[in-house]
Order: sequence, then structure tokens, then C-alpha cells
Amino acid sequence: MTARDPNFEPRRFSGPSASTQRRIEVDEALRNNWLEIWYQPKIDLKRKCLAGAEALARIRHPQEGMLWPASFLPGIDDDSLAHLSEHALLTTLRNWMDFAEAGFNLHLAINVPASALSRVPIGEIVAEHRPRAESWPGLIIEVTEDQIVRDIAPAQKIAPALEACGVAIAIDDFGAGYSSFSSLRDLPFAELKVDSSFVKNCAADATNAAICQTAIDLAHRFGSVAVAEGIESMADLQALAVMGCDFGQGMLVAPPMPKDRFLELLRQRLNRPPRPQAGPMGASAAVAAAG
Repeated sequence: MTARDPNFEPRRFSGPSASTQRRIEVDEALRNNWLEIWYQPKIDLKRKCLAGAEALARIRHPQEGMLWPASFLPGIDDDSLAHLSEHALLTTLRNWMDFAEAGFNLHLAINVPASALSRVPIGEIVAEHRPRAESWPGLIIEVTEDQIVRDIAPAQKIAPALEACGVAIAIDDFGAGYSSFSSLRDLPFAELKVDSSFVKNCAADATNAAICQTAIDLAHRFGSVAVAEGIESMADLQALAVMGCDFGQGMLVAPPMPKDRFLELLRQRLNRPPRPQAGPMGASAAVAAAG
């Protein structure tokens, strides 16, 4: 949930220009209940179905309107990042039950900065507030590659306790940082998320295709799954499926959306017969096609 995380920058999801907005402090937004958690669907590329969603922060300001993270994350201090992380964690755990009641057992993920791993009692929060349903698949904590490699000790220390309470670690923005494979070897992680800069045009760009294929193969060698971020074209989606990528998300699949909108689409999906769709996504991914 850092300022450089592309999940929180408008280069992937268009939004209001930060230059036109006054800076809103995260703690101010939390005090006034302006902060919202939106969800972007994640698709299983092999089974052609909705598999989960990533939680993303937004601020709905009464005067400034909807604010994207570029408006409130740059320059944020570690304490405020920890408060935001805890809010996102608690909200996502609560929202899982609403999605489950709609008939969808989704694997939800949230972004957490490396600094929050030692500041936020993630294991204790999850142990106390996690859904008690036997079907709960656990939670994914996404930490960017550059952060986790630069300061891997806290993640190594906390990983076993997180795993014990159903929380897995994902390496986010893989390929954009300066990964040390020897460091990653010592960290148990469940997902390797291929950075969107390499996913874009991977169907036609040989270099991007090679990087995507290498990341996918590496994830599988580690016993993890590969997730492609920022999929924007059907050609790239098809190429990633051929490469053996496990999951994908991006504007082609669905944009981030408020929780109520996402829940509405889940309920609609259960209440109508499947419609044939062109392309590899199939009818079961119709919920992700709407914004």
C-alpha cells in the first residue's frame, strides 16, 4: 500500500488528477469515514471463472469527490500507512462474509507495505476477526518485490505465524524491482504477481513475453501461482493463458469497483442463466465484464 504501488497509481486505473485536488490526509479520511475499500476481480485463466478480488483504497471526499491513491499516498508516513493497512484488513475480512452470503467463496487480497508487517499485528487481527466459516479460503497479503527484498527479515519472521492463521504472502509487481532470487528462496509466498509493464503487449513484444514466461515458470518452480496484473487486451490474455499463467486481473477483465457494486454483480450472476461470450473467458466470467 505504498505510494509507488501501481495498484494505487492512476497509470493503471484512470482517475482524477492529483494536481487538481487538495491533499487529503489518510487519518483525516479514517476519522470521517471517507475511506472506502474497492474490489478488482481476479480471474482463473485455466478454469475460466471468477476466483477472487484485490482490495484497493479510495477516498470519497464530500467536496473533492472520489480520490485515487495518487492524491493521498505520496508522502504518507509509516503510522498512517499502518492505520490504512489495519482498516483495509478489517474491512476485507468483514466483506468476505457478504460475498459468501451471495454464494461466492472468494480469495481476497490486500496490499500491505513492508513497514506495516512489523507495525500491524496482522496475525492477531486475523485470528480475532476472520470469518468462522469452514469454507473461508484465507487471505492474501501483497507486498511489492522491491520492498520485501530490501527488508526481507520482518516478512521471514512473520510468515510462519501468518500461514498458521490462514494468511499467505504474495510478491507484487514482480520484475519491476531488483529481485534477489536467493532472498525470495527463503520466503514462503503463495503468489508471484507479474508487473503490468511486462504484461502489456506481451502477445507481440518478444522481450515482454520472455519476461512473463520466466516469471510464470519461476512461480511454478517455487510451488506458487503466477498472477498477471494490468491485462488490457484479449491478445495479451490469450498469450498469458498459453504461457501457463494461473490468474489475471486488469481493465480487460474488470475495473476496480465499490464493494456494493461488486456484490450486486455477484448476485446478478447467480440469478441469471449463463450467456455465451466470445473469447476464452467464458460465461462464468460475465460478472467481471461489467464496471
